[in-house]
Amino acid sequence: EVYQYDAPWPIYAMDWSKVPTEKQGFRLALGSFLEEHTNKVSFGVRRDYYDPSKPRSDFTPLAEVDCYYPLTKVLWEPQRGARESDILVTSSDVLRLWELVDNPNYTFDNTIGSRRIPSDQQPQSLIKRSELVNVKQSDFCAPLTSFDWNMADPSLIVTASIDTTCTVWNVETCQAKTQLIAHDRDVYDVAFKHGTADIFASVGADGSVRLFDLRSLEHSTILYEAPPAAVSPSLGTGHFASAISEGAQPLLRLQFNQLNHDLLATFHMDSDVVQILDIRYPSTPVVELARSHQKSINCFSWSPRHPGHICTGGDDSQVLVWDLNQKIVQGPVLRYLADYEINSLTWSQSLPSWIAIGFGRTVQALR
Repeated sequence: EVYQYDAPWPIYAMDWSKVPTEKQGFRLALGSFLEEHTNKVSFGVRRDYYDPSKPRSDFTPLAEVDCYYPLTKVLWEPQRGARESDILVTSSDVLRLWELVDNPNYTFDNTIGSRRIPSDQQPQSLIKRSELVNVKQSDFCAPLTSFDWNMADPSLIVTASIDTTCTVWNVETCQAKTQLIAHDRDVYDVAFKHGTADIFASVGADGSVRLFDLRSLEHSTILYEAPPAAVSPSLGTGHFASAISEGAQPLLRLQFNQLNHDLLATFHMDSDVVQILDIRYPSTPVVELARSHQKSINCFSWSPRHPGHICTGGDDSQVLVWDLNQKIVQGPVLRYLADYEINSLTWSQSLPSWIAIGFGRTVQALR
């Protein structure tokens, strides 16, 4: 079962709504990746949940707004609380908080530079509530590469930046709680450990996974260090990776397991292997997911229901689901082949049988 939406622009950032009902949960927030100043934040719902009369697409866009620079990540808030509306956060040059509100007078611009479309086609709008910018960076904002929302304490968000820092924000007061130099080079991703409000990890161009505790920021733990970059016949020479990392293999992405809180996943730049780490046993991966992707891996997402399941996507257009509960992980248990390289992937928390993938301008929801 596949639902498809073709956006008017290339897609990179993507996230499922966290609302635990099928109609509200089957909403996807999307961020564009246009190599220009103006980009787009959009979200849509499955068409048969909203307006079955509209043809041509499995999804109906409900709101869209202009944003600055390509979006590196978009996340819905972990839980709505007492509010009627939803909050969405995006990262690009800075962190922006958006509120989704009903607005019948909203004017919707479907594509950049296109004619205006009557507002009655767009029943909701995204209103920018705040921009989170550290005062120290007022003259120049180093671009944000990623961020993560704390599930245990939803007032906290941690951001990663190319200026080697991570910043912990209180999104209720819109103030920076702390900023620290996390790595020797660019930080590419950051994630809170599930089940705690204090612990997060980061990865970056220096090829290390580092663990931080907000209660004791004087020290960090190096969980894993990638071996020196080697020439790979199948994936190219690695010259670009070497240039930005001074010989280390940059680590691009990081995500903690939602159910087994000690496990996290990461992968190297230009690599077809995912490393699964256990924070109780640092320095060596407990599992490596290998010999199945034919080209570089770009994204992954842990299952919210099964602690041993993880989904990966790569330049070979493959979407693979792995089961780590097997005694020996020899290969994926599920495989899907898309039309183009997989740029983004997210596993729905509220509807755990659905995975959304993004390639080019296309989004597919896979059951």
